[in-house]
Amino acid sequence: MARTDQSPIAHENRRPLSPHLQVYRFALTMAMSIAHRITGVGLYLGTVLLAWWLVAAATDAAAFATVSWFMGTIFGRLILFGFTWALFHHMLGGVRHFIWDAGYGMDHPHREYLAKGTLIGGVVLTVLVWIAAYAVR
Repeated sequence: MARTDQSPIAHENRRPLSPHLQVYRFALTMAMSIAHRITGVGLYLGTVLLAWWLVAAATDAAAFATVSWFMGTIFGRLILFGFTWALFHHMLGGVRHFIWDAGYGMDHPHREYLAKGTLIGGVVLTVLVWIAAYAVR
């Protein structure tokens, strides 16, 4: 005869629904995943700035001068620098996921190398682009 004092519902209530932050320790790959999502949102916002610039360029000289003035301020340049970093970081995160989808880089040391490469590569490419932009300017 089956025991009736333990229902399946009571058993399921004791189990966690899914592993959460208290189960996992913080890792660089976790930080890169979070940063990848944040940079995706940043790219959406940066696209609004790009659209503002294009509309102003198509409108008239006064509108374009306003956008150019804003982008030339310290705040505007910080936004552009952040947008550049978000673009490169998100791109390299996509490359990292593409490598994983191909079945490579999932073991322990390679996961960390790819995460570090994403982090360092995004910063290095951003700085190189800004150095080149100021050199050409």
